[in-house]
Amino acid sequence: MEILLGKTAGFCMGIKHAIKMTDENLKKYNKLECLGDLLHNNQVLEKLKARGLKVIDSIDEAKEKVIIRAHGVTKATYEMAEKRNIELIDCTCPKVLKVHELAEKLSKKNSYIVVIGEKKHPETIGTYSFVQNGEIIQDIEELKLRMDELNKKEIVEVITQTTCNIKKFKEIENYLKENIKTKLKVHNRICNATELRQKETDKISKQVDFMIIIGGIKSSNTNKLYEISKQNCKNAIKIETVKELYNINFNNINKVGVMAGASTPDESIEDVINYLKERK
Repeated sequence: MEILLGKTAGFCMGIKHAIKMTDENLKKYNKLECLGDLLHNNQVLEKLKARGLKVIDSIDEAKEKVIIRAHGVTKATYEMAEKRNIELIDCTCPKVLKVHELAEKLSKKNSYIVVIGEKKHPETIGTYSFVQNGEIIQDIEELKLRMDELNKKEIVEVITQTTCNIKKFKEIENYLKENIKTKLKVHNRICNATELRQKETDKISKQVDFMIIIGGIKSSNTNKLYEISKQNCKNAIKIETVKELYNINFNNINKVGVMAGASTPDESIEDVINYLKERK
């Protein structure tokens, strides 16, 4: 059985940055609070909790120094922390911070801002909080329903969630360019690491009999890798740990592809690869 492992599998720069900062500050202070899960990986998160990291749901609960996770938070959260004199350790991905800055900058121009992303995703919620006049659009179907209203705006400016599905975004972008009657500016802020990972997943999943995506259940970027894989390979699965492979029969599988989301540690990937090698 041949194994094709994606070169871009595993931690992205933003997650590495967040984990490094959290690790350094846990060594200093022993106890820290994190506003929401630091990353969408239960295994890594449990290890950090064992070292003194406590996850809280709201800045109102804060008692210790508070970690802002890689996904970022809303403008109101920063304002509330300042009002309550809560010290923040900001681990927001630098690329997400740039999107926040862009949203705020465009708002000052009085543009109508369309944020392309998942409405319930913390990154999208954070970005949208910096928008003064606009809306979130999740998919092409919703866009079509909103076109009449968008055509009434003087200037429409589009920004993206950094982990958008590239193909879905391109579909939205092309539809806008073909149907918008007002002035349009598109700011594609999809992370290059996300784009490379999605393209590699697309390529590998077309070459294999079985495709494995490793990542957290809540991970948006992992779910997108799984969606891409399913389009190309009928035997595509998404797992968190190697244990989920134990009941799968690989006897008639000649080629397996493996890709991992941005919150997946090397050890989880190595566990899967080593298990598959034993099945050869």
